[in-house]
Amino acid sequence: MALAATPPVKIRLRGVSKSFSGKVVLDALDLDVFEGESVVVLGGSGTGKSVLLKHMIGLIRPDAGTIEVDGVELGSLSNLELTGFRRRFGMAFQEGALFDSMTVWDNVAFPLRRAKWDRARVAERVSACLEMVHLEGAEHKMPSELSGGMRRRVGFARAIALEPKILLFDEPNTGLDPVIKAVIDELIVELQEKMNSTAVTITHDLNSAYRIADRMALLFRGKIVAYAPPEEFRELDDARVQQFLRGLPSGPLSD
Repeated sequence: MALAATPPVKIRLRGVSKSFSGKVVLDALDLDVFEGESVVVLGGSGTGKSVLLKHMIGLIRPDAGTIEVDGVELGSLSNLELTGFRRRFGMAFQEGALFDSMTVWDNVAFPLRRAKWDRARVAERVSACLEMVHLEGAEHKMPSELSGGMRRRVGFARAIALEPKILLFDEPNTGLDPVIKAVIDELIVELQEKMNSTAVTITHDLNSAYRIADRMALLFRGKIVAYAPPEEFRELDDARVQQFLRGLPSGPLSD
């Protein structure tokens, strides 16, 4: 029986370092994300998870190291080229990050209008995106009328509007109750499968990670110190991993 071919690397980081005001956030970090997989990056608050995600999409440039997406080194792109390249990504920010003065429909339409889609095409795509996140009929609501879970779903609809092949989720479950967290996790898996995309999610929620991850990574002191499928990750003989999984107050993560 022939072995399944390893999928190509979609996102590759090598030796990526970043400091802010002398504080090291990423320290010669290496990471590969394969095409079509869902990777979850775990870590405590302030460990640099959001900074890592912003490097992947080119919102932050590293002090050292390289970031390749689809074989293209982001550091080789001009700011204008990078702006166009980012259309390969769809990013859902914490708590939806919606425009409060716009309706749900206008929030989802925003990236399409910036891409200069014609009116009919925009309307068709907005309807399709809202259907994919199960928000049909919410087009005319304002963000202030939505629950936390609905706001996240609108953010997801906006993130997928341009049909990106890479989806980035920044703490998608922060502040939600356990039931709505499960709903959001299910939606992340559903969107990735429907769009045949690669997904990277950052979170500190282990239950969510187990539900959506093909591989889980632990970010500690600027490096990925563990990286494995969920069932293997649980069993890793690494004090840092076990402290994180068990939520222990003392250990290498808190030293």
